[in-house]
Amino acid sequence: VYQPTERCTGRCHCSDRAQGVLVQPGKILVSHDDDVYLIKLVGDVRVTLCTSLNNYIEAIFQTGNVAEVVIDMLDAVAVDSTTLGLLAKLAIYSHDHFGIKPTVFCNDESLYQVLAVMGLDEIFNIIQESSSAADYQELPDISSDVEVEEVRDRVLEAHRLLSVLNERNQQEFIDLIRSLEQTR
Repeated sequence: VYQPTERCTGRCHCSDRAQGVLVQPGKILVSHDDDVYLIKLVGDVRVTLCTSLNNYIEAIFQTGNVAEVVIDMLDAVAVDSTTLGLLAKLAIYSHDHFGIKPTVFCNDESLYQVLAVMGLDEIFNIIQESSSAADYQELPDISSDVEVEEVRDRVLEAHRLLSVLNERNQQEFIDLIRSLEQTR
């Protein structure tokens, strides 16, 4: 059952439909079939899920055989920059090691604009229509079991990756990156 927990303030990378309304807590669902991997972002996806997402991405890398990666953002209302940076990590690695360009399904114009402004349209095939249904499993929110240093490292890694994509991202995230580097 959908249980909204807080109002969106518009300070995140969310869709226009989420601003000022109650938003669904975020979750990440995953599925794979042979060498095809699917990641579905649902609701308000935040840094609290970054360790689980990073662990899943690392597991994909370890398989050594990936034919396709699909990110389904059709049910996402907000995605923070750490999540976007980890998705960039997935796309860059997929291109460099598997020779593929992952696909993102995103039919929300505001979220699409965030992807484009962040430069993710350069490293993903972005399709603004529905995807086919899949059988997903939910990634656990293990943020309460994770050391602060590990979360900081994931946030730092994600924002460094976003900064590489374009100059706007470099300017936007330079202070955060410096701050996180100083606390190491």
